[in-house]
Amino acid sequence: MVFLIGAVQFVNILDFVMVTPLGPFFVKGLGVEASHIGLLAGSYTAAASVAGFVGSYFLDRFDRRRALGLAMAGLVACTAAGGLSTGLTFLVATRVLAGVFGGPATSLAYAIIADVIPVERRGRALGAVMGAFSVASVVGVPLALQAAQLGGWRLPFFSVAGLGLLVVLGAVLLLPPLRGHLAQGPRARVPLRALLGRREVQLSYTLTATAMAAGFVVIPNFPAYLAQNLGYPVTSLWKVYLFGGVVSFATLRVMGPLVDRLGSFRVGSAGTVLVVACTALLFLHYPRGLPVPLLFMAFMLAMGTRNVAYNTLTSRVPENPVRARFMSLQSAVQHLASASGAFLGSQLLTDLPDGRLGGVGRVAWVSIVLTACVAPLLLLVERRVRRLEAARAAGSGRPRS
Repeated sequence: MVFLIGAVQFVNILDFVMVTPLGPFFVKGLGVEASHIGLLAGSYTAAASVAGFVGSYFLDRFDRRRALGLAMAGLVACTAAGGLSTGLTFLVATRVLAGVFGGPATSLAYAIIADVIPVERRGRALGAVMGAFSVASVVGVPLALQAAQLGGWRLPFFSVAGLGLLVVLGAVLLLPPLRGHLAQGPRARVPLRALLGRREVQLSYTLTATAMAAGFVVIPNFPAYLAQNLGYPVTSLWKVYLFGGVVSFATLRVMGPLVDRLGSFRVGSAGTVLVVACTALLFLHYPRGLPVPLLFMAFMLAMGTRNVAYNTLTSRVPENPVRARFMSLQSAVQHLASASGAFLGSQLLTDLPDGRLGGVGRVAWVSIVLTACVAPLLLLVERRVRRLEAARAAGSGRPRS
């Protein structure tokens, strides 16, 4: 089951992460300005946020397998439509539609893992599923860049859509029905207002928003910054993502079990410190003698460490009957924060007359300040979750706020 959900997540994530690295090809093929590339990531995440909020009202009412299949089928269709784009407006529109389906697909995938994997092994399982991001970086993004060089920027969209169709069919046919959350009936459902009124939920969503906004202020601008400011060859960008993805995959496989043993706060705080250091080195004080792929590998290690810690922690917040609702709302928060970060980054950046990106320092400082807030939020959520789990184990329901 972990493998199947990981395969679904691979397609879902690749559909998202390949778009930004293809930015330089959009500049040439569609006449898109480099400073507007962040809009493509932002439009997807904004739509996914809205879809996550809407999905919170009904996703817990259906078999998770069927709901996941429908969401992924819509994503595949929208990805294929993206390959038919004739300009920035059309491409943004297809990314919006892809986000409408991709957002709920992500929340359903995490809900399935949290439903079937016990807490004491969940870090390992989530690390494996989150490894789909690394595989997408190691295999998917380099192949997408190579395909764009050989057959044009449209080819990656059509290729991912074809692969996605095969993966979705396999997952729908091989996954068992997932209806355990329906066994407790309508009485187990928690009203939306009551769920949002819980302190641990509020803290969890704040943690998610802070971490995602901090990352997406800078992440969509990596390719343009490396090519235009650091002079890194566009034809070699695939190597950066390949090496970074290898490190990220290894990090997630190691850090997942480590989170199970040491806790999310300790592991996530270490990752947070590394993220701050790597961001400062990349964007504020780049050491010219340091190879770009090496520093990007360090950044991916830091991000992977932080992300597996906070995702494992937030998966422990909801109980089974409301897990998809919680995850869907968290997906909405996650994508809204990502969109806000991407849009903010695009507003802070400018295209300078010499072809370089201006405002990079401002973007880096925004990311650093937000990242610094992650560690104390991890501590607050972890303490709250431990109290909640102790109360559930004692059969007393929920602790007082």
